[in-house]
Amino acid sequence: MNAIANLAAMLRADLGECLADLAVDSLIDEAELSPKPALVDRRGNGAHADLHLGLMQASALSLWPCFKEMADAAQRHGRIDARLRGVLGQLGRDGEAAMLRTTEGVNTHRGAIWALGLLVAAAALEPRRTQAGEVAARAGRIALLDDPAAAIGDSHGERVRRRYGVGGAREEARLGFPRAVHHGLPQLWRSREGGAGEQNARLDALLAIMSVLDDTCVLHRAGRVGLAAMQDGARAVLAAGGSDPYVEHRPVSGVEVAPVRHEGRAKLGARVRPGWFVQTHEHPELIGRTLLEILHRGDEHRAGMTRETASRALDRY
Repeated sequence: MNAIANLAAMLRADLGECLADLAVDSLIDEAELSPKPALVDRRGNGAHADLHLGLMQASALSLWPCFKEMADAAQRHGRIDARLRGVLGQLGRDGEAAMLRTTEGVNTHRGAIWALGLLVAAAALEPRRTQAGEVAARAGRIALLDDPAAAIGDSHGERVRRRYGVGGAREEARLGFPRAVHHGLPQLWRSREGGAGEQNARLDALLAIMSVLDDTCVLHRAGRVGLAAMQDGARAVLAAGGSDPYVEHRPVSGVEVAPVRHEGRAKLGARVRPGWFVQTHEHPELIGRTLLEILHRGDEHRAGMTRETASRALDRY
């Protein structure tokens, strides 16, 4: 979203083309961002059996004409009203049909057509006022208007909204995308300022949104337990320093992982994808030392803390 701040310098070019380029680039960047929990990325298809990275890229490219036409329509119309909402709705349905032809019926970007279509139109309406909050607020004003030609659907998202009483993508847009504006973007800027690379900064922004979003896809697949696990997990990663963690949270290299003796069977549910970890129990160097002393003095892998800082860390437990 922050890329549209450069639109004023693009006015000599075709504004609709510039905005369509930005929208498609954002979809491709999002698909390629790795590693993302349970989502399609460069590693694989995550929890989506019908999706893969190549399909997401092709789908994004198929939406370029849709986004350009939305920007052009908003620029020609010049104001937010029911007529513009109806035109954008029809263009969105046409774009969805083009997407489904490209993907042979797989829904890859229906939600993105809604969200990015609103943002593209909002940016085109006032290309010299392109701060993220301003564009999102204008998009919210468009979303508040009903599209009389829109079919009353019974999608997974609609059923989840009714069952769990959450707002979903429609409400998020009508409010001006608050999770992106007030959580995702500030975290992106904090991570950049903290020295994180661009990939890590973007992953941190995703985690910040995940930590507060009532994700209807997660609710559909895993219910409130799954949603709580997602939000708590995202908060825990950010608290440990994000996707580029603080040194004390980084894995210790050079540790030989011994097989773990076990009996019985282990099952994973809710489309969990297991990772690797190691916990060793033989630490003769720690015998006879208190936890406060261990934290205070540190070791070859971890810097020591002041006694006050170490005490505060232990107080959390």
